[in-house]
Amino acid sequence: MAAEGEPSELVKVLHLLLLSFSWGMQVWVSFIAGLALRMKVPRHTFGLVQSKLFPVYFCFLLGSNALSLALFAVFHHRDTMDWHHSVQMLLFCVAVITAALNGQWLGPAATEVMVQMRAVEEEHGLGNQVGLGSEKEEYAKLREKDPKYKAFKRTFGKYHGMSMLCNLIGFLCTTSNLIYTALNLSTI
Repeated sequence: MAAEGEPSELVKVLHLLLLSFSWGMQVWVSFIAGLALRMKVPRHTFGLVQSKLFPVYFCFLLGSNALSLALFAVFHHRDTMDWHHSVQMLLFCVAVITAALNGQWLGPAATEVMVQMRAVEEEHGLGNQVGLGSEKEEYAKLREKDPKYKAFKRTFGKYHGMSMLCNLIGFLCTTSNLIYTALNLSTI
């Protein structure tokens, strides 16, 4: 039985499940599903799938990170926290912030630009190939001759890069918290 002010066994299990859920979802969406799709479906289909998947992914990620932060904060009072708990709290906060940035700003902005790029690519008969390899030169030519497309490509690269960086930072935060929690299971 938990002592006064200590989390119950159920809360500890919930906390660990939320961390595991977040981590597993991040691994699957960030590394496995994207690679598998990129190798198996046409470029425009890949973009369409991402535009539908990512809002749901970021919403679930934000929710699970926020719940993990809330559970951690409730049972680790500021007055009694050591520096390990402070770092862990910071990592939870960063994971929440990066998921929120991706869900509310970077993801929608990248999707909007991707749709504009897709329209230009379709006008030039591009986007139906699987992967990028076979029509790399055609995309380079399109960037050279269409300044609007070149600007879309640059803007998309900026948003996509920031989104990937936020996702990676959030993943590293979740991984660090999961490792720390696993190494200190008795003190969750």
